[in-house]
Amino acid sequence: MTRKKLPLINREISWLAFNDRVLQEACDPTVPLIERIKFLAIFSSNLDEFFRVRVATVTRLTKIKNATRFNMGFNPSRILAEIQEIVKKQQVRFEDIYNNIILPQLAEEKIFIINDLQLNVSRGQFVRTYFREKLLSTLVPIMLDGLAEFPELKDESIYLLVQLSKSSGNSKPKRALIEIPTDTHSRFLILPETNNLKYVILLDDVIRYCLDELFSIFKYDDFRAYCIKLTRDAEMDLENDMTLSIVDNISKNIKLRKKGNPVRFIYDADMPDELLAYMVRRIGLKPTNLIPGGHYHNFKDFMSLPNVGRKELEYPRLAPLPIREVKMGESILNEISKRNLLVSLPYQSFDYVIHFLREAAIDPKVVSIKITLYRLAQNSRIINALINAAKNGKQVLVLLELKARFDEENNIYWTQKLEEEGIKVLFGISQLKVHSKICLITRKENNKLVHYGNLATGNFNEKTANIYADHSYFTADPTITKDMDNLFNDLEKGLLISTYKCLLVAPLEMRKKITRMIDREIVNAKKGLKSYMILKMNSLNDERMVYKLYEASKAGVNIKLIVRGICCLIPGVKGLSENIEIISIVDRFLEHARVFIFANNGKEQIYLSSADLMNRNLDNRVEVAFPIIDKESKAIIKSIINIQLSDNTKARIIDKEQRNTYKEKQDENELNVRAQINTYNFLKSRLKKTKQINL
Repeated sequence: MTRKKLPLINREISWLAFNDRVLQEACDPTVPLIERIKFLAIFSSNLDEFFRVRVATVTRLTKIKNATRFNMGFNPSRILAEIQEIVKKQQVRFEDIYNNIILPQLAEEKIFIINDLQLNVSRGQFVRTYFREKLLSTLVPIMLDGLAEFPELKDESIYLLVQLSKSSGNSKPKRALIEIPTDTHSRFLILPETNNLKYVILLDDVIRYCLDELFSIFKYDDFRAYCIKLTRDAEMDLENDMTLSIVDNISKNIKLRKKGNPVRFIYDADMPDELLAYMVRRIGLKPTNLIPGGHYHNFKDFMSLPNVGRKELEYPRLAPLPIREVKMGESILNEISKRNLLVSLPYQSFDYVIHFLREAAIDPKVVSIKITLYRLAQNSRIINALINAAKNGKQVLVLLELKARFDEENNIYWTQKLEEEGIKVLFGISQLKVHSKICLITRKENNKLVHYGNLATGNFNEKTANIYADHSYFTADPTITKDMDNLFNDLEKGLLISTYKCLLVAPLEMRKKITRMIDREIVNAKKGLKSYMILKMNSLNDERMVYKLYEASKAGVNIKLIVRGICCLIPGVKGLSENIEIISIVDRFLEHARVFIFANNGKEQIYLSSADLMNRNLDNRVEVAFPIIDKESKAIIKSIINIQLSDNTKARIIDKEQRNTYKEKQDENELNVRAQINTYNFLKSRLKKTKQINL
């Protein structure tokens, strides 16, 4: 099998199809209205990161020599052009959803997001008072005409490009640039209510309305302001400078990131051609950088749009469920010593992880705590528990990944806080990000050291645990915790050398062992034995894994995939992938768990992991896949996966054309299945059976 013979979907094009699924949520009438606006915000935020990272990378690839580029299997310039066309179409759809669907439906709710041209006298006076008292002193326009060098536009900031002119006379118009201060002011100003009608105006339009005051020293009376935003290459080029610590090296690159090469210039489509040409010339933009947009940019700010209407305009809160095996207030370590425990987030409470660490911090028998951290909440209770453990005399080892993209500054801050408390902080293995999510507590019991482990598919982050669908597994099983202890020892030495009995550790042997399990399914299928795979992940782009799944399909292995994001595998191709079905679920929670299920001729094996089947996860990161070894937890995971496979409400079918067709009922008698709601109800029903639910 060669690359030329096997069809693949380009990863960037596949990602854009995923973001289109997010956009689908914004126009789904069954989604509450404020939540639909939030999906527009998520779409916008996703697209920002896509340009900062992926488009930036493809742009770099265009500079590679032709011979090397041929070996990549795609033409970067052609992909950039295709990306631009798709994004333009999505941007048009985005504007249509906002202007022609969202705004009219807000109006039906007596909520109006108005602009500067829609202010009456009283609301206009309110806006001017706010401008003078709260905003004016923060605005310092840059007069562009006559500047030898064009000012650096900050990555991800939004600006008003203003053209000032006189309505009479032939004086030449002037140009000015105003940064909209969304870092110090809310993007939204709630205006006084009138006759039960609610009004909101954006900060952009507050400034537009008051441009005459801002430029009062001039004699201009005509002001035209257009919103612009520049997205820059955010990839880091870490230097091999032995004189710099890793903290200093990353800090240096964070500063350089702010001046990265332009990869996208998004502008108000109503901007005059001559003004756009002026910006292209002054910044040095290329045609592939240009994306026309609407009146407003940085739509990600709409995540914090205040709900001034009915509470029904947002999703009702799903109170996190307890797990039936543990009662709050009882020793969680004692329960783990009796049985393995599975917590399914966000349906069940992340507090169990906090209790795990908090109990360890004060337990006199606990000797040490070791943990890997990747992304942390702003006010992290995880960090607080670790600091308290150190104050109580515990040995605390934290492996904190400083290279977690866009969390570098936050992680440097936490590094300093931990080190101030005397906690040993490691930064991982050279050239490898540590992406595994594991914590090991060691306790002295009857003169022996006993290990208690937590292994998870998601971060130790109590904020994202409320919106990411993940699994967290507690165990004292020595076959798992011994491997965890060896892994931490390896990480402390900075070299992966151990042999792991049950954990699949990347980049050491995860690829090899997963491949071996797929090969076993292939052999069993050829023998007529029970053979199938159910694989759930965020992304699938590793070519060798895709080719191996094609091979398994050709051998007759039934394969069901649940892939939220990138999927380079094409299902349903006769003679190649006709035994592969793929769905993607996008709903109120972010599907983040990685689950690998193998039939194993009736002796089913289930692994959970922090890793996707991507080359970066398998070859360039320290990742862990861990077996679920107890029957109870296996049954829970399998039930949740079966619910997801049955979803006929929020599941989309992944196909070659990237159409994102919703999976529908097979017949009219089939019950509606919305995986996330059904999963919550399933876990809730387990509690009712034991009468332990007190919500």
